This record gives sequence, structure tokens and C-alpha cells, in this order.
Amino acid sequence: MSSPRSSARQYGVALRAILVFTVILGVAYPLAIMAFGQVALPNQANGSLIHGGSGEVGSSLIGQSFTDAQGAALPEWFQSRPSAAGDGYDAAASGGSNLGPENADLIATIADRKSAIEGSDGVTAAQIPADALTASASGLDPQISAEYARIQVNRVSAARGLPVGTVSALVESRIQGRDLGFLGEPTVNVLQLNLALEALPGQG
Repeated sequence: MSSPRSSARQYGVALRAILVFTVILGVAYPLAIMAFGQVALPNQANGSLIHGGSGEVGSSLIGQSFTDAQGAALPEWFQSRPSAAGDGYDAAASGGSNLGPENADLIATIADRKSAIEGSDGVTAAQIPADALTASASGLDPQISAEYARIQVNRVSAARGLPVGTVSALVESRIQGRDLGFLGEPTVNVLQLNLALEALPGQG
């Protein structure tokens, strides 16, 4: 059985260990990692923010909508993938619809989206890629497929009074290849594409 003096010593050692490791792991280590991030990867460490003419306009990691106050797609902008996160692209409510493929509400929503894209972009149902009709698991995807961007070219060109070839070339220049050369499919970051689109000269 340990003596009171021995127990006090053990408590003292434990307390000192807690204080030392709190300082090292709770203060020094986080500060060191934060400093490293600011020096080595400042853009990523600060949220991968994108700056436009009016300052910060978003993040390259978080999607956003390009719609009017009623939620209708604005024809002069490339549209993002649908989102089921909160009221749309809500980073505080990230998530999918969690509806199964045979859910009546999901089927109706997809049909409505398909009909809207057929009308606005002048394409057939067979030309519409899946990411144009369904939300992602996070609801925050900032990219769309290259195919979805391409079928929007004619609409955007007409709305802005730009040659189709000019807008098409812009889309092609913004396509990001597969991760590591083989993972996933080619994508386009919608916010970055729309900022580049806005900067094109000669718009009506």
C-alpha cells in the first residue's frame, strides 16, 4: 500500500505531464501546423477562396447556385449541380437527399429537372448527364462534368451575345483532368468558369 507521500508524488507527476502535453499538443503543435500551412499552402489553409472584382466571391471547394430570387436558373450563367444541402449549397447542412432510386419524390424531381434542361438548353433527354439531374452526397460539389458544361454553351452564348465558339473554347480550357490521371472523370469548376466567362470582352 502506497504512503500518502508517494501518492502525492504520483499526483504531482501526473499533473505535470498533463500540463506539459497540453502545452505541446494543445498549443505548440496546432500553432506549428497553422504556421506551416500559411507558408507552404496559404490558399488551401485559408479555405481555397476565390476573388472576383468585388472581393471574395466564394471557395473553389464549395458549390453555389446561379439562380434568381425564386430559384429559377439564370440563362447567362453556367449552372451548378443540384444540391440537397439545406436550401442549396449550405455548408452547415451538408448532405444528400437520402431518397432511394424508386422514391416517387425523387423520380418527379429528376423529371422536372430533365424537362427544364431540355427546354433551356435545347437538348434531348439522352444528352443530359446524370450530374445535371441528381444532387451529390455532400450537396456541395463545386464541379460539374465536362458534358454538362458543354450542353450549356449554346444557352449561355445566346444570353450574353457571344459567339458559340468563344464560349465553347472557354469551357474546354477550364476542364480539369482526372485526379492522378485515372481517378474520376474530367470536371469543370462552375464558379471559376463563370468568373472567366464574365471577364470575356464583347458581351451584349
